[in-house]
Order: sequence, then C-alpha cells, then structure tokens
Amino acid sequence: MTSQSIRSPVRIIGIDPGLRRTGWGVIETEGNRLVYVACGSVAPPDHLPLASRLLAIHEGLAAVLGDLKPSEAAVEQTFVNKDGVATLKLGQARGVAMLAPAIFGISVAEYAPNQVKKTVVGAGHAEKNQIQVMLKILLPKAEPPSADAADALAIAITHAHHRQGAALRLRVASL
Repeated sequence: MTSQSIRSPVRIIGIDPGLRRTGWGVIETEGNRLVYVACGSVAPPDHLPLASRLLAIHEGLAAVLGDLKPSEAAVEQTFVNKDGVATLKLGQARGVAMLAPAIFGISVAEYAPNQVKKTVVGAGHAEKNQIQVMLKILLPKAEPPSADAADALAIAITHAHHRQGAALRLRVASL
C-alpha cells in the first residue's frame, strides 16, 4: 500500500464482490473530507457460465479502474455461510475483485463486513437501509443505483478512515 500523506487527496475505489452484481464506488478523500466521484455495478448475465461471468466482472472493473484511476482499493472480505458452494463461488468473484486493481498496480486492502458497518453506521450489525441513510449524510451527492453500489461506497469510506493503519500493517508484515 502506498503511503501517501493523509493530507494529500487520495482517490479510493471500494468493491463489493458478487457473482450476480459486483458493486463499485469511488471517492476522494483529503484529510477528513470525503467527496463522491462515481458508483455503479458490474452485472454479468445470469445465463453465462461461471468463467464467463468472472471474465465480465474483471472487464467491467478494469474499465472503471482505467477511467477513474483510483490510487487505492478496498474489497469486502467474504462472509462464510452454511452453503459451502455459494461461499466458494463468492470467493472466486472476490479473487477477481482483488486481481483487477492489482493488475493496475493498485494496492488492495480488505475489510470485514462488520467493520464496514461499524465504521459507516457505528454498529457492526447495521441494516442495509442504515448504511444508505449514512451515505446520504457522508456523501450527499451520491445516489447509488443498487445496494451493491452503496455497499461499495461504504467500503471505500471505511478504507478512507482506516488507510493509515492498513499501510502500517503492510509495512510491518513485509519486515
């Protein structure tokens, strides 16, 4: 992770991985100020085979990365549930979500779903509508077209608040 000063502007992409819809949200942060840039989602057709859906997610994210040129990325960690097959498939979409920024030379941080909720709403078990209400307050110009895009913006906000700690953890790990 690059260690840009907390005072210089940084463009961050948050990615909420999913096979049906992978949400993305881009913000800029300068100090404590957050500015909405763009958001959306990549939604491959359901009828495509898994490999083609993963390719569509990669191509969609690569287009966003190329157009909006973020300098840092954050991806939500996979929530493991009782359905092992579904968790494995989600993990594959998450791998693509981490690979796309890495190909562009962008460092990728990871955040647990509860950490995202706690950062944005103040409670680790917040509901989706609570996240959307807080997004209206934190990023008044943002109008996410889907819950996935809203979650991606929340992931980007989480990274904006925790990026210095994430950079320090990476430096310590490389020693």
